[in-house]
Amino acid sequence: MHHRRAPPGAAPGTLIGDPTAAESAIRLIQYRETEIVEEMLDSLDGLRERLERWPTTWLDVEGVGDVALIQEIGEIFGLHRLAMEDSANVHQRPKFEDYEDHVFVVTRMIRADRAPETEQVSMFIGENFLVTIQEAPGDCFEPIRERLRRGKGPIRRRGPDYLAYALIDAVIDNYFPVLETYGEEVETLESGVISEPHRDHVVEIHQLKRELLTLRRSIWPMREMVNALIRDEARVITRQSRIYLRDCYDHTVQLMDIVEVYREITSDLVDIYLSSVSARMNEVMKVLTIIATIFIPLSFIASLYGMNFSTEKSPWNMPELKWEYGYLYSLALMSAVAGGLMFWFWRKGWLTEKKRSRRLRQPRGRRN
Repeated sequence: MHHRRAPPGAAPGTLIGDPTAAESAIRLIQYRETEIVEEMLDSLDGLRERLERWPTTWLDVEGVGDVALIQEIGEIFGLHRLAMEDSANVHQRPKFEDYEDHVFVVTRMIRADRAPETEQVSMFIGENFLVTIQEAPGDCFEPIRERLRRGKGPIRRRGPDYLAYALIDAVIDNYFPVLETYGEEVETLESGVISEPHRDHVVEIHQLKRELLTLRRSIWPMREMVNALIRDEARVITRQSRIYLRDCYDHTVQLMDIVEVYREITSDLVDIYLSSVSARMNEVMKVLTIIATIFIPLSFIASLYGMNFSTEKSPWNMPELKWEYGYLYSLALMSAVAGGLMFWFWRKGWLTEKKRSRRLRQPRGRRN
């Protein structure tokens, strides 16, 4: 999707629509501990009156193609204009902003089918409402909706801040299976680079590094966002919810560690590739050198007997040329020299790699 920004000098809170953005779909979920209502809305008519009858309201908007709808949502819930602008212009990094009567949170949700691409999810957390605006249809929130429908756990007994925690936790946890896939790709690429290095591996390595960098750009600010939710004294975020948000923070730290490890491995793969290519080249050069070394004395013998010294002038001029077995003698001499050199190379271990005893490395404290 092409991200559009407000033109330079535009008034704060100016919403710029994108004609290529997905059409907006509205899902409304209202609940209390013993009851829940869920429906898809065609418009926001009568929403103000319904807010007063339910302790918790979750308005989920998928798609930012309808700018007028987003403006209407901001007016109904009293959302800050700057935050509404950021929710419509989907190029924001994960962040947290406190507007006293509500909290604005931006996170990046990864799509397993389009990894490493991420889409923006904006959250407005109030005392009795949660508004989420997603960049495109499709999300990882269905398990949260199912928990609400079945009333499992404390999710119905808690307020919108706990619901926001559950959504943020789902967004963060959705990175783990994607990173597991990247881990398998790193292992496969590493094995290929070591066993059968090919120049296409360099392209794959650089592509993998770019994708991991994209993930890092999403996860790093997300960690800062969750940390701000925990440490800042936002009125609409309860102390109990901050305790749960600590778990989200731990997960973001784990994600960063995994991404950094994969980035270090991929960075080292280039050196491994060059070392593997150099090692294979050395093996080829060793074989060619051995062949050339063997043919050096054979060439000498062949050139020696190719000299045109007349045997009629002197009995010492190539007497082997008049022998009945002179030709066989020269072939036997060449074979003996070549065989001797091959045997000597074999004794030196130059023809085959020397086997070395492999002793498993034991951890410290377990060695005998």
